[in-house]
Amino acid sequence: MPASPSTARAINDRVALCLLQQEGPLTAGELKRLTGLSRPTVADLVDRLTAAGLITVVGESGAQRRGPNARLYGIVADRAHLAALDVRTGGVSVLVSDLVGRVLAEASVPIGGGTGTGTAVERAVAAVERAAKEAGAGRLHTVGIGAPGLIDPATGDLRDSGGLPAWHRRLVAALQERLPEARVTVENETNLAALAEQREGAARDRDTFVLLWLGHGVGAAVVLDGALRRGASGGTGEIGFLPVPGTTSLPSAGDCDGGFHSLAGAAAIGDLARKCGLLAPEAADGPGATDGPGAAAVVRDAVAAVANTGAESAGADAGARPVGGGVDPVPEGGLAGLVSESGGAGPRPDGGNADPASEGGGAGPASARFLDVLADRIALGVASVVAVLDPGCVVLGGEIGRAGGVELAGRVERRIRRMSPLATEVRASGLGGAAVLRGALLTARDRAQDELFAPPERP
Repeated sequence: MPASPSTARAINDRVALCLLQQEGPLTAGELKRLTGLSRPTVADLVDRLTAAGLITVVGESGAQRRGPNARLYGIVADRAHLAALDVRTGGVSVLVSDLVGRVLAEASVPIGGGTGTGTAVERAVAAVERAAKEAGAGRLHTVGIGAPGLIDPATGDLRDSGGLPAWHRRLVAALQERLPEARVTVENETNLAALAEQREGAARDRDTFVLLWLGHGVGAAVVLDGALRRGASGGTGEIGFLPVPGTTSLPSAGDCDGGFHSLAGAAAIGDLARKCGLLAPEAADGPGATDGPGAAAVVRDAVAAVANTGAESAGADAGARPVGGGVDPVPEGGLAGLVSESGGAGPRPDGGNADPASEGGGAGPASARFLDVLADRIALGVASVVAVLDPGCVVLGGEIGRAGGVELAGRVERRIRRMSPLATEVRASGLGGAAVLRGALLTARDRAQDELFAPPERP
């Protein structure tokens, strides 16, 4: 059955608004070409959207053109202001944007582990209010929050977790109280990072992929056929709890120590770097720890050292099979010996058992060995994901994933080729730690536009 005239108008308006969001300002002629609508229909929708205060003339097209046909129409950017928050165990980052996503102000506030809940919440809310004032936003239409922990799929609320500060859950309610006109939403940080990578980062050409977040902690986000999957309890991607070889214990229901987190979290990466003879700051591991950037710096330095010296992967002289023009140190017997809790190399492919620090002849070889063992560890988590989901693409995200770049991603991909018959591309993040804020902003913008661009209800 054909759509009614009012429904057709609403559909056309929404299509035009989406094009203006994606393409930027357009002339009526360009809207006609991109929508396939007739000239009178486009003229009508431009009049409607202008009268509704959703679009306006923002300039003219072409230096020599003048008149109605040259008018450029764009979304009224200050029709609504949005805020995005990245809530970490050690602080909050905030940005405020207009309706088209242009960032107008940013703020951040550190919150130490010993800070009381009330004080922590007040500092975070004050940062939001300060950024909104700087942006000239009289009010915030939508606030998107990215936070660690599980989101209840039924209520959309951040679930209580003994491993996270109490102020995280209180912050959501406090923002709603202080900003009663704003729509406040919260989403798991890794899920938001995946949405950002899909829209603006390394997975723009993928409808199905997995983001493996590598930061203070580890997590994963699963996107299948273009849709984010959360699971029955909101726990899809809690890969830090994955039991893996090479740890001294098993994870528990309330603690991921002994799981994949103990091999690939920031504290474990720092320990590994020191045992490989590299300089790395001592890293805490627990609530309030913020050692993701420190571990990322170690990984970045190691990548640079390998690039500068041309150091080969450890194990090149041990009969490892060359893959993709390089060498892969993983022995045929598996990875367990290479990812021991000691952080050392374990048994070498040639039967030796040297400490990795003794293998290097300088920064290049030590850095190469560090990246090799780190890739061995990461490959355990990636292989598990690949075996269950067959995503075809895994993005190494977070500060550490981006710091490792194509160097670390390539090492992991070569190991997965050896471990799995399922073709899997491993990519480095295009956004790194900024992905959470970008994902929160994109989510807030989508929600605001869904409301503002919706057709008016029929009487």
